[in-house]
Amino acid sequence: MMRTLLVRGLIAGLLAGLAAAVFAFFVGEPHVDAAIAFEEATAGHHAEEPLVSRDVQRTIGLLSAHLGIGLALGGLFSVVFAVVYGRLGGFSVRAYSALLAGAAFVAVTLVPFLKYPANPPAVGQAGTAVSRTELYFVFLALSVITAGLAVAAARSFADRFGGWAASGIGILGYTVVMTVCAVLMPPVNEVPDDFPATLLWDFRLASLGGLVVLWLVLGAAFGTLVHRALAHRALAEAPAVAA
Repeated sequence: MMRTLLVRGLIAGLLAGLAAAVFAFFVGEPHVDAAIAFEEATAGHHAEEPLVSRDVQRTIGLLSAHLGIGLALGGLFSVVFAVVYGRLGGFSVRAYSALLAGAAFVAVTLVPFLKYPANPPAVGQAGTAVSRTELYFVFLALSVITAGLAVAAARSFADRFGGWAASGIGILGYTVVMTVCAVLMPPVNEVPDDFPATLLWDFRLASLGGLVVLWLVLGAAFGTLVHRALAHRALAEAPAVAA
C-alpha cells in the first residue's frame, strides 16, 4: 500500500509542478521581467550578465524547479496521507486528499507567505539574503510544528467534544500561536521607496497564485489516482474474499 501511495504521490507531484510552472510562466514571469527592467533603469546601466541566461531561467530553469518541488512535495504528501488516512473521520479518499492539501497549503505556504512574502528583483538587499532566508524557514518550521500539534490536540478532543468542536479548538489554537509568533518575530521591510506598489502587489499575488495551483492540483490528482487504485484493488480482492 505504501508503494502505491508513494508512486501516485510522485505522479501527482509532477502534474502539480507542471501546472504551477505553466501558471508561473504566463502569469508570474511578466512581473519578473518588469522588475528586472525597473532595476536596470534605476541603476542606470544593465546589470552584470548572470551565469544562466534569462531565457534559460524563465523556461528550462522554471520548469525544472517546479517539477523538482512537485516531486518532493508529492512524496511527502503521500507519506503524511498514509499517516492520517482513516484517523480523522470517515471521509473518502478524495476528501482526505483535499483536506490534507488545504491544511498543507495553509501551514506550509499561506501563513509563512503572509509574514515573509516573496519579493521580485530589485527588492531586498544582497547582504541580508541569508538572514531573510533563515527567518522564513524558522517561521515555516514553527507553522508546520504548530499545525501538527493542533491536529494532535483535535484528535484528543474529538471523543470528548465531537469532531467539529475539536476541529475548531485545533484551528483556534493554531491561529493564536502563529499570531503570537508573527508578532514576536522580526519583520523584513526592504522595499525601496520608489519601487512601484502595483508591480510589487502583482508579483506577490502571482507568486501566491502559483502555490495555490500547486496544492490544488496535487490534492485533486493524488485523491483521484489513489481512489482509482484502491477501487481496482478492491475489485481484484473481491473474488478471493468470496472464495
